[in-house]
Amino acid sequence: MPKPIIICVDDETLVLDSLKIELRKFFNNNCLYEFASSGEEGLEIVTDLEKEEPNSKKVVISDWWMPSMKGDEFLIAVHEKYPEITTIMLTGQASEAAIADVLEKANLHCCIRKPWEYEDLMHTIKQII
Repeated sequence: MPKPIIICVDDETLVLDSLKIELRKFFNNNCLYEFASSGEEGLEIVTDLEKEEPNSKKVVISDWWMPSMKGDEFLIAVHEKYPEITTIMLTGQASEAAIADVLEKANLHCCIRKPWEYEDLMHTIKQII
């Protein structure tokens, strides 16, 4: 059975580094991990993974406030192309309207506010994969 894949997208290196440490601590080698610093890069990674690992369960975790492509646009684009991928918004700045839009248009699994609680985020992901 293929390993689940967790894709994290955030323009802040510190956030990506923290997620990297926490995910590996919690899931060890039971998952594959990908990290992107923009929505565009995230879409490239998701598209490549769908070609390379079409049968793997995938979870995309994205920030909302990013340059050029906001997280809501990114998550909606992922959902339109790959509706089977589960999406999570991890944000400190998204408005309720932006969250509601993603809930409706991207079937958002949940929105977790920054700073996140380690246990909450890990158990949310565990329920999905």
